[in-house]
Amino acid sequence: MALLAVRDLHTSFFLDGGEARAVDGVSFTLDAGGVLGLVGESGCGKSVTALSLMRLVPPPGRIVGGEVLLDGRDLLRMGEPEMRKIRGAGLAMIFQEPMTSLNPVFTVGGQIAEAIRIHRPVGRRKAWERAVELLDEVGIPDPARRARDYPHQLSGGMRQRVMIAMAISCEPRVLVADEPTTALDVTIQAEILELLAALRERHGMALLLITHDLGVVAEQADQVAIMYAGRIIEHGPVLEIFDRPLHPYTQALFRSIPGVGGRRERLEAIPGQVPDLLHLPSGCTFRDRCPAEIDECAVVVPPLEEKLPGHTAACIRVPA
Repeated sequence: MALLAVRDLHTSFFLDGGEARAVDGVSFTLDAGGVLGLVGESGCGKSVTALSLMRLVPPPGRIVGGEVLLDGRDLLRMGEPEMRKIRGAGLAMIFQEPMTSLNPVFTVGGQIAEAIRIHRPVGRRKAWERAVELLDEVGIPDPARRARDYPHQLSGGMRQRVMIAMAISCEPRVLVADEPTTALDVTIQAEILELLAALRERHGMALLLITHDLGVVAEQADQVAIMYAGRIIEHGPVLEIFDRPLHPYTQALFRSIPGVGGRRERLEAIPGQVPDLLHLPSGCTFRDRCPAEIDECAVVVPPLEEKLPGHTAACIRVPA
């Protein structure tokens, strides 16, 4: 049985103009110790998927259907007091922007210690000592002194390390990392990714890595799921999808990234715009931007089905 199983997850935002289906029937599994990369353009539903797993979708958003099974227990059917025990201890999240996730009026050590005390029966002193140990584990120099700093006194990379320390403080089974390197320079990005890999190996956590960077996925993930307009449109092993992308959107993503080895090939932009979630086109949501569109694409909502062993795609033009 998979450690985390997401089945037919639906999350919508109910706006004045109607219902925006931000997550529209998403399903995937994550095994213990595995890494799934969730990839797509901004606005495709990646972050809302993560917030749905944590049951932290802000209003006017609401989870309207599906299952999120952690060790076979459906998180969406739990009461809020029980769910609070799961957050941090069973399922933890590193948010995209640490400066807005950390409380500016409390020291970073105090915030980590508070997270520990929520889930562990320890006193203030023991929790503080553990917070300092965690800051050391995530590579913050002079952790005993830095634990008394406030978020604004730390660099962006150090704040991200604090967020990671907080996320792993109660040894979660699954860690959700939402664009963990977006606001960092390239050198710090590499350090954070190396840290996540080392912590995952040391603690045996599964990792859901949300990113728009295919290079990060190639380096870190075992499996990859490609999202578009709230749906997963391709899923499979990383090496398989990088070697043989099947969906026209996935193929377009690969054509839009720079080559390696100093090649000077012209990059191809994906034509058109991501569709408005309030006014999605009929049939395949990618059809207005797809070079392979046929009349049937406007009628049929393509199911995500196996096209190659272990490799699924949602496109009627790709033979099963």
